[in-house]
Order: sequence, then structure tokens, then C-alpha cells
Amino acid sequence: MLRSGQMDEEPATPCCSESGDDTENSEEKSDINIAALVGNEQVSEGTDNGDLSSYVSAFIEKEVGNDLQSLKKLDKLIEQMTESKMQLEGQVLTISSEIPKRIQSALKNAEESKQFLNQFLDQESHLFSSINSHLLTAEPWMEDLGAMINQIEETERHLAYLKWISQIEELSDNIQQYLMTNNVPEAASTLVSMAELDIRLQESSCTHLLGFMRATVKFWHKILKDKLTSDFEEILTQLHWPFITPTQAQTVGLSRPANAPEIYGNLETLFCQLLKLQTSDELITEPKQLPEKYSLPASSSVILPIQIMLTPLQKRFRYHFRGNRQTNVISKPEWYLAQVLMWIGNHTEFLDEKIQPILDKVGSSVNARLEFSRGLVMLVLEKLAADIPCLLYDDNLFCHLVDEVLLFERELHSVHSYPGTFANCMHILSEETCFQRWLTVERKFALQKMDSMLSSEAAWISQYKDITDVDEMKVPDCAETFMTLILVITDRYKNLPTVSRKLQFLELQKDLIDDFRIRLTQVMKEETRASLGFRYCAILNAVNYISTALADWADNVFFLQLQQAALEVFAENNTLSKLQLGQLASMESSVFDDMINLLERLKHDMLTRQVDHVFREVKDVAKLYRKERWLSLPSQSEQAVMSLSSSACPFLLTLRDRLLQLEQQLCFSLFKIFWQMLVEKLDMYIYQEIILANHFNEGGAAQLQFDMTRNLFPLFSHYCKRPENYFKHVKEACIVLNLNIGSALLLQNVLQSDSGQPSATAALNEIGIYKLAQQDVEILLNLRTTWPNTGK
Repeated sequence: MLRSGQMDEEPATPCCSESGDDTENSEEKSDINIAALVGNEQVSEGTDNGDLSSYVSAFIEKEVGNDLQSLKKLDKLIEQMTESKMQLEGQVLTISSEIPKRIQSALKNAEESKQFLNQFLDQESHLFSSINSHLLTAEPWMEDLGAMINQIEETERHLAYLKWISQIEELSDNIQQYLMTNNVPEAASTLVSMAELDIRLQESSCTHLLGFMRATVKFWHKILKDKLTSDFEEILTQLHWPFITPTQAQTVGLSRPANAPEIYGNLETLFCQLLKLQTSDELITEPKQLPEKYSLPASSSVILPIQIMLTPLQKRFRYHFRGNRQTNVISKPEWYLAQVLMWIGNHTEFLDEKIQPILDKVGSSVNARLEFSRGLVMLVLEKLAADIPCLLYDDNLFCHLVDEVLLFERELHSVHSYPGTFANCMHILSEETCFQRWLTVERKFALQKMDSMLSSEAAWISQYKDITDVDEMKVPDCAETFMTLILVITDRYKNLPTVSRKLQFLELQKDLIDDFRIRLTQVMKEETRASLGFRYCAILNAVNYISTALADWADNVFFLQLQQAALEVFAENNTLSKLQLGQLASMESSVFDDMINLLERLKHDMLTRQVDHVFREVKDVAKLYRKERWLSLPSQSEQAVMSLSSSACPFLLTLRDRLLQLEQQLCFSLFKIFWQMLVEKLDMYIYQEIILANHFNEGGAAQLQFDMTRNLFPLFSHYCKRPENYFKHVKEACIVLNLNIGSALLLQNVLQSDSGQPSATAALNEIGIYKLAQQDVEILLNLRTTWPNTGK
């Protein structure tokens, strides 16, 4: 194909060349010669378009120019161009002669390829007919050979089947011989081999062989298990097993009979032999399991020797807590729960000291105490699964059952180190019907508790009001009781096995918090007219305490885990915006953010109402102070001692009394916000309504400064080190009004001449003015009446 392409393309060049006339040929050759002489220089755009004459002129101008002496170069240039022309003509002739040869060679190669292809096609046709003929001849042989192979395979399967049966019978005979010679350990080991053989055969489709194997395993397992169980129970009886009371457990631990080493030796031997039967026991014994709706975690059955040790306790449990026994009272779940905890405690020491070393010795990873506890807990789960449907719709009984189960779970995990990954009572409580009922009852009793705590006479009184160190938050009893209730609910559900159930309880908590907030709002509205009263302040303290507590809980590991789980749920359901999901993922927000925001808004509204109330009172009594004759007051030099303006006394007394009152009734953080909000309003009020509304002579300005700096500001010195920094407008206005005449004139000139310039700002900063704008300072300067007579 490559040669064919060359055949198509290469002849095009000479064809085109031959179609032109002699003049064009000579011009093209001249161009080539000139390009060769010039070297690497670019051919101009005019030359590319055929403007040869201008290009030649430019070339001669460059080589010869105006210098007549350069004409001597012409001979040399003509020789160079002639030589280049001859070389190029030679190249053209060479190319023109080579192209036909290449075409001829390509045609020859194509012809040879065609011949080879025809030869290959002939060979392929012959080979195809030969193969078909051979297949027809060999077909009868293939059929006979296939039948023989099938027979061989069938024979091999029969042989393998017989080998398996022989192997099973051989193992069975060995077990029989060992038992006849009373060699139980070897019999147990052989049964283990047989059980492993059974496991290997599980993928086989030979149902009869599987049935024979399983029946053989079952036969010998029963014989060995019955024999070993009988001997093991006899040893346990000698040890006074089970230990029903704590006293009995202590007695067994302290007493040392003469044959104790022999008893414990036999205990270890029989325990190890029973342990060997575990594999076959799991094969032939269907483990008891509760319905799938309880979603119990997958787990292996309790090891055989522990099962035997549990048998007498299981009989006692079923005897006392099933049927019509007096001890089987549905309203007393604590009876059987306490019984199971006591049994676990009674046997812990024996299991740790006598049984666990045996398991460690044989290399087992099983924990004897936990395995024993797991067997007893399964009894409790079965009992709960049977009892809960009977009391599901009796709120009191159901609530009592849940409380007792939670106490049982707490002791089981904390005292007896029962792992949370094992099946436990929380799985039973997490069943859908039971769980929804639990949520309903939890909500019902929480709301009842909220009603009682808010209607209590001591609802708004702090329990620690007489203990200053403890009562920093001044939390009313109802708020503390409510947060304790929410905390208790957290403790009740934090051990639930699934995150989805925990999130449902979290939503319940958030609903309860919102409900309590609404109740607080309703009570607050009833107290709106007395916004400085004790109850109103107690409500505000309660709102602040709940908001602070929720913010602290947001950093708790448990709630952070729930936040991560909620994030995954929200992402799956697309219920939040990307911004909200990002905030949750980056931990910028928490699961309680909505509640905290609502509580903070309520707190701000209540504080604003209190500030407005006090501010109105202060404004009412400050009317006389506003109308003070600031123009005609005597100067400081005319007074022996400066004293507080008489019109300022009611205003400052009212302010002092309200500050003291609210300091006692509000917690520290709230009171700090309150007085800072109040100061901000007072600062603007005094500045706008008193200072800017009057004119001041020297005595009036001095009196205003004395009233502010020596009387108003010190009222807040108990709450901060520099109260004047919160009255920036008033403080700076007093500075401007009390400047001496010279400084005031100089400042006025600077402000008028350099208005808006850095020098004006620097002049203001120099006298302590940072808050007020230049225009404000000019206004204040114009409020001064004491100016020298300049003739204006």
C-alpha cells in the first residue's frame, strides 16, 4: 500500500513542471539560484506572489548598492549563480529519470504479491478439504472414544464414592475400637477428623453420601457427648456447681478438699475432651435464635463445656420465671434481671481462676466469663421477647421494664465488662414496635415531668441561691431539672446498637427542648409588664443556661459521632443544602444549632426588653438634667468644691438601683451583656439629647465633665476597669468642651484649614479624640459660648 501511494503521488511533480512554458521554468530556476545565494534569508511576500523583478532589484541593491566599485563583484556573482543553476538542473534531471524506475519497481512488487496471494488461497482450499475429510473419517472414532471416557469417569466417581465410604467406615471403626478400650481422648480426636471430613463434603451433590456422613457423625457425637457430659456433670457436682448464693461461691473458693488436685485434673481433662466435640456439635445442633426482627449480631454458639455448665442455671431460670410460678410476675422484671446478674457475679472467680487457664492452655481465644455471661443473657433476651408484647400498651409497666433493663445493661457492661458487640437487651428494645412505643412513652413522661417542674412553687428559685460559689449561673430549679432530664434521656439511649435509633432519640430530645423553650416564652409573655421582676430574670437565666449547656454538649464525642451519622443520612436523602452539609462536615455547626439559635434569639429579645425598660426609666428622670442651665453655671474657679448637679441625682440613683437589682438577679454573663447594651444607649442619649441639644459656658462644660467622670462612669467601675471607654461619645465630647481657649482656637483653625486631611486627624488624636468625626468636633466647638472677642 505504501508503494501504491508513492505511485499515485510522486508522478504529479514532473507532470506539473512539464505543463509550464520556458519562461516560467527559467524564472523558477532563477528564484532557486537566488535563494541559494542568499542562504537562510526569508523570501519576501512579494516574491511568493510572483513579483520576481522587485526581488531581483532588491537583491542587486543589497549586493551592489550605489557604490560603483562594487560592480567588480558582478563576475563572481554570475559565476556562482551559473554554478547553482547547473547543480539544480542536474538534480531535476536525476529526479525525472528516477521516478519511472520507481513506478516500474512498484508494479513488479505488486505483481509478485498477487502471485503469492493466489498460492496461499490454493493452499488454504486444499487444507480445508483435507480437514473436512479427516473429520468425517474420525467422527465414528470420536463417538466411541467419548463413550469410553464417560465410562471411565463414571468408574472413577464410583471409586471415589467408595473411597469416601471406606474412609468414613474406617474412622467409625477407629472410634468404636477406642471406646471399647475406653480411650475417650483418641475417640474424640477421631470424631473431630470425621467432622472436618463432613465439612469438606458440604459442596458435594451426593445427597446420600452426605446423609450417611452426617448420620455417622451424629451417632458417635451423641455417644461421646452423653458419656463425657455425664462424667463432667459428676465432677461439677463434686465442686457444688452451680453456685446459687455468694456464700456458696466463697465457700468453694476457700475450701480445699484432700482430693482437690484430682478433681481439678479430671475437670481439665473432661473440659478439653468436650471442647473437641465443639465442631461436630455445631454441625448437628441447630442453635436457638430469636426472630430476625430483633437484628441480633451474628455469633457462634456457646462452647459445649460452658453449655453443660449453664444447664442447671437454665433449668432454674425457666422453672422460676416461666409458667404460673409466683416468681414469674410480669410487673417485676427486676427479679429475673437481678438473678442473672447475681449468677454472673457468683461464678466469675471460678471461671477466671479454674476454667480460663484451661482455655488458654489449648490455645482457645474464648473468654470463659464472657461466654458464660452470653449464655445467661440469652435467657434474658428470650424472656424479654416473650414479656414485652404483653405489657406494650401499659405505660407504667412498660416504662418500669425499660428502666430496669437499662439498669441491668449498665451493670452488665460496667461491672462485668460485657462487650457492646454481643447480643444484649438493647437489641430487643430496638425492635420496631417496641422502639416506637418506647419513644412515645419517653415523650409522654418527659412532658409530664416538664408540666410538674414548671408548676412547682420552687420552679424559678435556684437550689444553690445561698451558695455564692456554686450559683454563678443563677439557674432556676425548673431549668436545671429539665437539663438533667435531657441528660438522663441521653444516658438511656446512648448504648442503642444502631445509629438510626440514636438519631430518632436525638430528634425527640430536640423536640423536648423546643417545647420547653415555647413554654418559657409563654411564661415570659405573662411577665412582660414586669421585665425587671424576679420571675422574668429567672426565665432569662434559664434560657441562657440551656443555650450554654447545649453549646457545651455540641463538643461531646457522642454528639459529634451522631453529627457525622446525621451528615451521612442527610447526604443520602438530599435534605440539606451543600452549604449546610459543608458546615456540618467541617464541624462549624452542631446537631443543636437550630435550638441554640432560637434560644439566643429569645435571650436577646428579653435582654433588649430589659434594657429598654431601664433606659426609659432613666430618660424619664433625666428630663431635669437635660434642661440644666449649662450656659450660666459658675466656673470651677468660682466654686470652692465641685459637686454633683442636683438635677443629675434622680437620674444616677435610678441607674444605680437598677444595676444593683439586675446584678443580683441575672447571672454574670447576662448582666455583662445587659450593662454594655445599656451603656451604649446611654452614651448616645447623653451625647445627642443633652450635649448636642445645649450650649455650654466654661462652668457648664466643667460641671458636665465632673458629673460624667466622677459620678456616672464610676457606677460601672465595679464591672470593668475603664468604664469611660464604653462612653466614648460622652468622654470625647467633654474633652472638646473643656479645652482651654487657646487649644480650642488652634483645633478649630486646623479643622477648618485641613478638613479631611491626615493632619486634622492627627490633631484630634493628640487630644484624645478617636471616635468622633471631624464634623462632630466642629459642632461641639460651636456649642462653646466662651470665645475671645476677635472683632468679628
